[in-house]
Amino acid sequence: MRRTRSTWPALIAASVLTLAACGGGEDAGEPASGDDAAAAGYPTESINLIVPYAPGGPTDLAARTIGSCIEEELGQTVVVENREGASGSVGMQAMLAGGNDGYALSLIAVPASATNPLQDDVGYTNEDYLPIAAVTEIPSALIVGADSQFATAEDFFSYAEENPGELNVGVPGTTTSQAMELRRLAEEYGVEVTAVPFTGNAEMTTAILGGNVDAIFINSSQDVLENIEAGSFVPLAISPAEPVDYIDAPTLAESGFPELTNSVSVFGLAAPAGVPDNVVSTLEETVDTCLQKDEVREQLGEQYVPDEFIDSEAFSTRIDEIVEAYGPILQE
Repeated sequence: MRRTRSTWPALIAASVLTLAACGGGEDAGEPASGDDAAAAGYPTESINLIVPYAPGGPTDLAARTIGSCIEEELGQTVVVENREGASGSVGMQAMLAGGNDGYALSLIAVPASATNPLQDDVGYTNEDYLPIAAVTEIPSALIVGADSQFATAEDFFSYAEENPGELNVGVPGTTTSQAMELRRLAEEYGVEVTAVPFTGNAEMTTAILGGNVDAIFINSSQDVLENIEAGSFVPLAISPAEPVDYIDAPTLAESGFPELTNSVSVFGLAAPAGVPDNVVSTLEETVDTCLQKDEVREQLGEQYVPDEFIDSEAFSTRIDEIVEAYGPILQE
């Protein structure tokens, strides 16, 4: 349905074996050379890991944590470079310009990395890069203030259904997954609220605590969890398909909206399309090893590390689902 790993390395290897078995050619049985030899010994030099956002955010944290572990595991320096701009597109372009030999990587933030090229000409398409492995995933939560009239998701959605557009819900931008899910809530389920865009969690927190919006649909990052624990935030529903043990709230699917499961931010490693298979496998295995380390899980936030490892194939499938769900809306 979308990109797959290149089969050329496997075909070349098969051809070499066939020639060797048949005694074909004076070079038969000689060691591989050029790009194949370089890939076989990967990595033999430092790796550039690009963060397409500013320092200090969740993408940057994930990149520096996993980059440090990859460096330790593979014995080569991993240089983390922040190249923010254009909602992550500047960094993606920089990664793609670095070539597909496995030495130019990026820590992408999905859905943004996948939805950006659906909206504008951002210098890349979703066929130009290959997701390698997820590092963390952060669900979104529908949250009200402590003094809200809504105690449950059922209360909130029943009121919204009876009073179309009356409830104001803060979201972190007009084309974010949270905003997209609220549009789908109206279009697919007939429950209409008014999305109010903000620039990030800090603004949204101020708005809900100040009573300027009725609810917020927000990434449940550490600051949000702290507000929930303090009692300032009351979670009504969460976005993943399955419940999480650190937020006491039903999923949107359990609340009657089975299709609204895509508002989960996934931060993971990616490379330009065409990266050799063995490089992908090496990086997959290394990330998997890193995510089993207690110190890495602690730095990333234990609750945000996927329960089951999300490899290249599963990560690609996740992006396909997002493109299928949000593409028609973004391209209207």
